[in-house]
Amino acid sequence: MSISSVAEKLIAGRWVAGPEIKDALLAAKRINSAGITAILNYLGEDFSDADSVEDSLVVYLQLISAIKRNKIKACISVKPSQLGLKINYSTALDNYSKITAKARKYGIFTWLDMEAHDAVDDTIRMYCHELRKGAVGICLQSYLLRSAKDAKELAAKGAVIRLVKGAYSEGSDIAYQNRASTTENYARIMRYLFRKSDKFMIATHDPKMMDMAFKLSSATGKKPMYAMLNGIRNSYAAQLAKHEHVFLYVPFGAAWLPYASRRLREEGHIQLILRSLFERQDLV
Repeated sequence: MSISSVAEKLIAGRWVAGPEIKDALLAAKRINSAGITAILNYLGEDFSDADSVEDSLVVYLQLISAIKRNKIKACISVKPSQLGLKINYSTALDNYSKITAKARKYGIFTWLDMEAHDAVDDTIRMYCHELRKGAVGICLQSYLLRSAKDAKELAAKGAVIRLVKGAYSEGSDIAYQNRASTTENYARIMRYLFRKSDKFMIATHDPKMMDMAFKLSSATGKKPMYAMLNGIRNSYAAQLAKHEHVFLYVPFGAAWLPYASRRLREEGHIQLILRSLFERQDLV
């Protein structure tokens, strides 16, 4: 068995809650017990068939009801390509609007994940359609050259931005090609958010970026949200949650392989996996 195959299975077991909604809820309850909010994501992407898109919509609507019914402290995160963006924009927007409408009704926040570069414009367009109604956030990826400009434009509109580094592979005309440049851009965007945004999320496992965020928070008086992937630095997240608003991103569903494969392509994630195996992941 190859190293990548072993790592993919480790991701499935450690980072993915399980195949069903009930698995996601159990993981969220454990997270909540440590004072942490869950970000629940149903795995699946790049759907070009209507049946898979409909399945995602149904699961998300059921998930929203289950979060409310079980009094789980959680928000949800959806991907445009699992809502039909590969079919057409109107299908994705219609499904996204159905999800956000039900989530708002139940007081549940909805994140719109960012995917590959060719979906960025439509993703931002979808998000801005729902932004005026409230209770929605969008992900921006610092590995993309355009993200600093996107952050400025979205922040001016009052967007709630979740800043990540990104896990896709793109050309040099589209994306930074090494971790150092991606991290430098992350820091640049983060500094801008502390200056110009009132509500945003710093999503990283990078100790240097976390330390920078703490210093900026102290200097500006702003208190961002913090997010990490479940199963990577859970003990640290639990300690941080004692004085900050912390989230753990919890994917669930049977379609774990594309997620695991993409994560492994992101520079530094194999090291994260290996480190997580030897670090305590207790929440309490």
